[in-house]
Amino acid sequence: MTDLRWGILGAAKFAREHMGPAIAMAPGGQLCALATSDPAKAAPFKAFAPGLRVHDSYDALLADPEIDAVYIPLPNSLHVEWSLKAMAAGKHVLCEKPMTMQADEFDRLIAARDASGVLAAEGYMIVHHPQWQRVRALIAEGALGELWRIDGAFSFDNPDMANIRNQAAAGGGGLRDIGVYTLGCARFATGLEPEEIEARLRWENGVDTYARVNARFGGADYSVFTSIRLSPRQEMTFHGTEGVLRVTVPFNARVFGEPQLHLSRGMATTVERFPADPQYELQVAAFNLAAREGTPYACPLEFSKGTQAAMDAVFAADRPF
Repeated sequence: MTDLRWGILGAAKFAREHMGPAIAMAPGGQLCALATSDPAKAAPFKAFAPGLRVHDSYDALLADPEIDAVYIPLPNSLHVEWSLKAMAAGKHVLCEKPMTMQADEFDRLIAARDASGVLAAEGYMIVHHPQWQRVRALIAEGALGELWRIDGAFSFDNPDMANIRNQAAAGGGGLRDIGVYTLGCARFATGLEPEEIEARLRWENGVDTYARVNARFGGADYSVFTSIRLSPRQEMTFHGTEGVLRVTVPFNARVFGEPQLHLSRGMATTVERFPADPQYELQVAAFNLAAREGTPYACPLEFSKGTQAAMDAVFAADRPF
């Protein structure tokens, strides 16, 4: 089948530095168009997509008959609106996380996906990375015995008040930016949903800057924190009756460091390394294959709705400091 022809709505920094190059490089697709009202912002994209067409509006790109799929890196508060518009235009949609602000908004997206026959998904790259597929397989095959505990942390310092992560009106905050990973990875790895959620959040100007979350995943205690005001840290640990599995770079593979899995059973530890897997390219390649050939996609909207429901429950359970 022919390659999937991609367009990007907006010249966001993340699209320029990560997803644009991934779309251009992943097999099964090609980056063909960008929508931006500032032609100067297209120049860095043309460096890795020389034949790029530039549209001066999002609507103009959606009207382009030579575009099959769109990537949406707009502010969180605009994700639902433009995902629905793209599907109405007959385009496949890969939208940055969080795709919605509330779990029930996914119902509109799922209905639009089913009515249009296109593929629509949230940009959730970690489930396409072999380290997380390996984590899920190890837990499923009983390598840890009975899982009793899940611990995790994800933090970085973002003091820039002009950044959309620090703007309530744009849907900012730590949970929506990175809590989606600490909650979603546990759901993906275990196949379970969080229950008995307890949370304490710190707030600044209407956005959460720190969140401590406790819950239960089946028989396992879950205890994690996220923050956009602390020095960088990320790790996830799964602790069972027969082993401990530590995921050293669970979310920013190759950026934060080399992804490794440390499996300790008794006094012996084995290490698996994943030095070269480009998770954004893997995500786009999987999307291309699913859109072109109908193969199952690892992160359907139904999965993303479950993670958003968990985040909604965290917000509802908040006991402020």
